[in-house]
Amino acid sequence: MASSEDLHKRRQAAVARGVGSVVPSYVDHASGGTITDVDGREWIDFAAGIAVTNVGNSAPRVVEAVRAQVERFTHTCFMVAPYESYVAVCEQLNLLTPGGFEKRSALFNSGAEAVENAVKIARHATGRPAVVVFDHAYHGRTNLTMALTAKNMPYKHRFGPFAGEVYRVPMSYPLRDGGLDGATAAARAIETVEKQVGAENVAALLIEPIQGEGGFVVPAEKFLPALREWATAAGALFVADEIQTGFCRTGDWFACEHESVEPDLVTLAKGIAGGLPLAAVTGRADLMDAVHVGGLGGTYGGNPIACAAALAGIETMHERDLAGAARRIGSVMLPRLHAIAERDPRIAEVRGRGAMLAVELVRPGTLTPDPVATAAVSAACHAAGLLTLTCGTYGNVLRFLPPLVVSDAELARGLDILDAAFG
Repeated sequence: MASSEDLHKRRQAAVARGVGSVVPSYVDHASGGTITDVDGREWIDFAAGIAVTNVGNSAPRVVEAVRAQVERFTHTCFMVAPYESYVAVCEQLNLLTPGGFEKRSALFNSGAEAVENAVKIARHATGRPAVVVFDHAYHGRTNLTMALTAKNMPYKHRFGPFAGEVYRVPMSYPLRDGGLDGATAAARAIETVEKQVGAENVAALLIEPIQGEGGFVVPAEKFLPALREWATAAGALFVADEIQTGFCRTGDWFACEHESVEPDLVTLAKGIAGGLPLAAVTGRADLMDAVHVGGLGGTYGGNPIACAAALAGIETMHERDLAGAARRIGSVMLPRLHAIAERDPRIAEVRGRGAMLAVELVRPGTLTPDPVATAAVSAACHAAGLLTLTCGTYGNVLRFLPPLVVSDAELARGLDILDAAFG
């Protein structure tokens, strides 16, 4: 077997430089909360493929379902010759997502594709052009979703011009907006929309219930409900981007449930299919069905192998109560993170919910972001065998996304490494 060093040399000669990686090690196999590279080194996984392998890598039910589906057929294109598993996934999403109203779903390949289609549906159903997004938001890397995304480097730099009729308003960011309460922060955002866009022009208000790449920003309580109320009154759609927060990650099946917010549309991906590429838009039946036949779809959207994986993954989430597991992970991690913060003045805030947690690093005594220290701590984790990710508009947030099936021993070992890395 080739070593990581050998593979890295091959990569440099074959793979475009613009595709980055967090660590230079190359994976041989993974399961539960660990990854083993081709050199035999084991890593504690606090990344989960960026919140994808919620049920763990190579989860038994997923493996069995994928193997059985591959033997039956690999692709027909649902738009050409449909199949039951696509329908079954849509049925599950209609049941699981927030909202007691009648729903419909459509399946796609990636989070960015789900967001693009949610915008299409919102514009078609309302007849309006404008999409409102928030500071620090991340929604994808396609042309439209780059316009929706707030961060320039590395996502938008020199890739424009971008799609139009996208408007950005202030986010509730308690650490950086003076602890503004949620209702007041929402009023500030709404005032910006009404002055700069006009409520009557807004097709959709698109928001991550907890921001992902933007820094795991948890808005103040009542921020989301106030925006939901305004959207209803304005005739705009409230679209929840649950791509990173969904499928038990935050301790609920979906993060909107924390404040009983019922979106008109929800975008889904990442944790939906145990590591296989699948995404969806789920929403009110009248909105989803407003689009003409043929207006939604894609060659690979709802691929049968990915659908089989999703159904097996959802069974696993139910069977193992992975929402409860996420809450348990949070109950273990938060005290350790707070203990580190108490002795390390670089940590301005510990935040998150369930198994979606983060620490924001600053220069001590200020709120000036410290991306250098953040990168150094993350590098120390990598050197000691803990896979961590950084994020945030300023690059100064360490985020933690362990698989929801991580063992107590793996979790404890990862936290010990993190503790030592700060030391």
